[in-house]
Amino acid sequence: MDANALWQNLTLVTVPFQQWRGTSLVHRLLNPLRQWRRGSVLMTEWAEVIGAGLAGLVFVLAPFVSNTYTGILLGLCGVYWFLLTISDGEPEGVGSEVARSPLTTPIHMLVLAYWGISALATVASPVRRAAFTGFTKLTLYLLFFALLARVLRSPRIRSWMIGIFLLVALWVSAYGWQQKLYGVKALATWVDPESPLAQTTRVYSYLGNPNLLAGYLLPAVILSAMAFFVWQSKVQKALAVTMVLVNGACFLWTYSRGGMIGIVFSMFALAVLLATWWSVYFPPFWRKWALPVGVGGLAVVILAAMLVVPTLRDRALSIFAGRGDSSNNFRINVWQSVLQMIKARPILGIGPGNNAFNLIYPAYQRTRFSALSAYSIILEVAVETGIIGLTCFLWLLFVTISLGWQQLKRLREQANPQGFWLIGAIASIFGMLGHGLFDTVLYRPEVNTLWWFMIALVAGFYAQQSRNSEPTLM
Repeated sequence: MDANALWQNLTLVTVPFQQWRGTSLVHRLLNPLRQWRRGSVLMTEWAEVIGAGLAGLVFVLAPFVSNTYTGILLGLCGVYWFLLTISDGEPEGVGSEVARSPLTTPIHMLVLAYWGISALATVASPVRRAAFTGFTKLTLYLLFFALLARVLRSPRIRSWMIGIFLLVALWVSAYGWQQKLYGVKALATWVDPESPLAQTTRVYSYLGNPNLLAGYLLPAVILSAMAFFVWQSKVQKALAVTMVLVNGACFLWTYSRGGMIGIVFSMFALAVLLATWWSVYFPPFWRKWALPVGVGGLAVVILAAMLVVPTLRDRALSIFAGRGDSSNNFRINVWQSVLQMIKARPILGIGPGNNAFNLIYPAYQRTRFSALSAYSIILEVAVETGIIGLTCFLWLLFVTISLGWQQLKRLREQANPQGFWLIGAIASIFGMLGHGLFDTVLYRPEVNTLWWFMIALVAGFYAQQSRNSEPTLM
């Protein structure tokens, strides 16, 4: 097997999803529902718009309402996706970019596989009832992804959905600015009391936690920057610049070290992706040197910012303080306990969700280091679903980035400005993953919905390869 064939198999680009659906017995049994849908003017003309409206409500309300209300909205999204899916018409062809199948991309298949592994982990869990609660929450998020991936195939809906999120994030950031200007009471000990930053104001806006706010604003900063290239009018571009400045400043005022790590991941990803996008317009010299010069220049800018701004410098240096920083010491002790939990149940883990974690962790925790999660997305996935689940999760990330890269090259050839949204989504995935490696915010609804939003954006651009096409390595 040559390298390209291996790559195609790993990324699942040659799996005939549409033919598989067309021969499905279930597909044929659902004909009465399709006839009902074809007879409904509302479902025929406005089905995708209604789905986008439901998903948009999640972004509008998630930062301001309790997790219970967000869960109800996610449940409504899941019910609506199911209704659309079982009443779908015939596939529009293998090469169609707007195929109607609910499993039209390799990303969908791996999301489904991860859901299945989580179901097995729930059944095998020593705390099955608690794990079922976590499994239910995971199911809601994945159904939300499925609905988003469906409606985001439309460029108009895609732009509207991103615009809605960015406007809400701008409002959230504006309140963060008010907290910075007028002061705000810390709701928890977010800074080592012996640190020079003990009295520093860390904004948290409506989210109640500066680390959570940083996780929420990270994709907003990246997509705001990409909006400048997608939006065409001067007013729109001015709004995009305003969003970058307001969101970026509020992000920095969280002084979240995990957020700093995440934004660095995102910025380097942006440098690579933008250099690739614009390389076709460069003269030969810059086609060769644009990427190393851009990445090197970005590194210099980041280092200079840390040297010039003392607060950022102190927060960044505390990352390397080891156990000398109380927050670092806490995480290290939690990670060591979690590794023991993984060793005890390495195959399928303890089952999904923080409820299962809270019941199992006390048997392994070190004195005075209680925790609600593993404080690392990799360790969290491993402890919840074992090595099998972690392998599937990493495969999902690999396929998402790989297929995003392939679609980015296609959009570049078409000079399609929608490619900047794809660049923003990929860079945000890198950043949120970087933040999630050292924090727990990715599992909070305000951020988890955005995580699946970014993956759904990539899936929404997917166009299945025809049989005669030859996908190549990145």
